[in-house]
Amino acid sequence: MVQWSDFERATIQDIFSKINSDFVGPAALSRCLIVYPWTQRYFGSFGNLYNADAITSNPKVAAHGKVVLAGLEKAVKNMDDIKTAYKDLSVLHSEKLHVDPDNFNLLSDCLTIVVASQMGDAFTADVQAAFQKFLAVAVASLRKQYH
Repeated sequence: MVQWSDFERATIQDIFSKINSDFVGPAALSRCLIVYPWTQRYFGSFGNLYNADAITSNPKVAAHGKVVLAGLEKAVKNMDDIKTAYKDLSVLHSEKLHVDPDNFNLLSDCLTIVVASQMGDAFTADVQAAFQKFLAVAVASLRKQYH
């Protein structure tokens, strides 16, 4: 079980209370698909993903970005047991969708960049450390069902 300091817990809750989920989720997923184009293979049903403009204006990418952020908000609400909260998501991504688990790390890096750009100077090294610890726990929880 992960131990969260009071600062980490408060920081994560503060970040998620302030970010615009309608922007951050889609921006992070779009960035991931653009920077790491091999991740696009999981989104074949999303239509045109041929260039950055097509990806950033794609409504299916935006919608799934919001789903990703909602999943992270679920983790925020279940910080003391993210693995249990993510059990079904882990099974879905490993057994049904067959997503390469390394892609979760790529997406979390993109999410960190987007959140940092939104928070500006408030995204201090201590805040980043707490945020990245949270994302690492979420990623580890998603990877739980992988063999």
